[in-house]
Amino acid sequence: MPKSVNSVASRARRKKLLKLTRGNFLARKNVWTVAKNTWEKGQQYAYRDRRTKKRNFRALWIQRINAAVRPFDLSYSEFMGKIGKKGVALNRKTLADLAMNHPATFEAVIKAVK
Repeated sequence: MPKSVNSVASRARRKKLLKLTRGNFLARKNVWTVAKNTWEKGQQYAYRDRRTKKRNFRALWIQRINAAVRPFDLSYSEFMGKIGKKGVALNRKTLADLAMNHPATFEAVIKAVK
């Protein structure tokens, strides 16, 4: 009896992965093993960078807050310490947004904690 292989499912599985690597250069888009390796490595980067993105944004918010409080003779650490003592419930993301887009409101927050 001949060996039974499900070539329809195998081809569908390969086509699905080749579709995912469609925008890549040279063999990365159409050679099965190269495309598979490319896709797997991309998934590793995506997993890693979902976490890295959170760190990068926090660092950006801190830099923006620091730049915004310097004209008021405060450092970032002093400002955050005073916010903590006053019990102002604004996180770094919100404070950075206020500093960038609503400077008058941010100035009111600074005066409230000074």
